[in-house]
Amino acid sequence: MRVALHTRVRPDRVTAYEDAHRAVPEELTRAIRAAGATSWTIWRSGTDLFHVLECEDYTRLLAALEHLPVNVAWQARMAELLDVVHDYGADGAAAGLPVVWEL
Repeated sequence: MRVALHTRVRPDRVTAYEDAHRAVPEELTRAIRAAGATSWTIWRSGTDLFHVLECEDYTRLLAALEHLPVNVAWQARMAELLDVVHDYGADGAAAGLPVVWEL
């Protein structure tokens, strides 16, 4: 399945956000893949971030990552950088953007 998300980086933290994503912990990327993700791309327009990820089951992916220490640490780090944070809790799977049109 393909999931699109929208988050927003704090205006004064754009550089720190991009720097963090140049050094995503290998343990986290392994965990994301093990949870079923096959790709995850993030685009930035100003402070708006648009994510597209492909995975087997998004709800299962979130559940697998939610309490994983490396992800908990990463989410805490992202919470310092983001104005709009993705929810990894029970309602996180509902955070995906609805499809309006597809070719």
